[in-house]
Amino acid sequence: MKRMFLSTAGVAVIAVVAAALGSAQPTATSAPTSAVAKGPALPKLPADIASRKRLIVGVKCDTPPFGYLDVRGKNAGVDVEIAKWLARYAFGREQRLTFVCAPTAVREPLLTTNRVDLVISTFTYTADRDTRIDFSRAYYKATGRLLVRNDSPIRTLSDIAGKKVATTSGSIYDRWMKRCFTGTEVVVVDSVTNAVLAFNQGRADAVMFDDTSLALIAATNPNAKLTDDTFLEAPYGIGIKQGNVELKRWVDARLNLMKKKDAFVGIIKNNIAPRFVPTFLKNVLRPNNDFTYRSASLPSIDTVCP
Repeated sequence: MKRMFLSTAGVAVIAVVAAALGSAQPTATSAPTSAVAKGPALPKLPADIASRKRLIVGVKCDTPPFGYLDVRGKNAGVDVEIAKWLARYAFGREQRLTFVCAPTAVREPLLTTNRVDLVISTFTYTADRDTRIDFSRAYYKATGRLLVRNDSPIRTLSDIAGKKVATTSGSIYDRWMKRCFTGTEVVVVDSVTNAVLAFNQGRADAVMFDDTSLALIAATNPNAKLTDDTFLEAPYGIGIKQGNVELKRWVDARLNLMKKKDAFVGIIKNNIAPRFVPTFLKNVLRPNNDFTYRSASLPSIDTVCP
């Protein structure tokens, strides 16, 4: 399966942000296979994946700290480590993985055309998306933010009227701004890297995206900051082809095991610089930290205007 390659400029931006991650040094995590064997019976991996002996997973390749390519060109990040945990649960070895770059706009098509088994790619649940694909239980609670220049007149959401705001194609922010901020010019690009590039080059007055990415970008750019506004709070889940109930049950059961073991703490510490760890730990799945998706009976969050 061919990978989509990043532009040279994109790689440069990723390298700067990935360097800011830190002093967070990845460490090996052991597979909890013995605990699984001794516990109650768990849902089985679908036969087609079990016989293949490999998981095929879509991840971001340009969005530190959740999914990016490191200096060696290897997939790294929070979502990548989650995929490795699932591979160890499935086959006892994290190497039983094939990664496919999954930028925002192609996450759903990768699932609906059977090119991947799972998409673990900063995938925000919405009721609209849930009509086309299935989601695992939530594992991270993200929030929308605005990245602006230090001297920007943009201080709140209401200030983006008449401004150019960059975001990624197919994201909840793309649809939300076009629906709710008709006086704003939405600069739509294919990746967070290119949204930041448009901002740095003066082609956009701000970037709108998840706090998980923008907080780290702001920390590495002395000329930029985040506004105080937060919006579109919506957890991440793992994308699964609609109707694949067997795989969804398997994934949810393993996420529950990871929650009980507090495994996400190690994942965050491996991928986030120490100064950011406390903030990220407030939003990740833990034994005493749980969250669910917005009720499907309510309007999709990206259709509700402030």
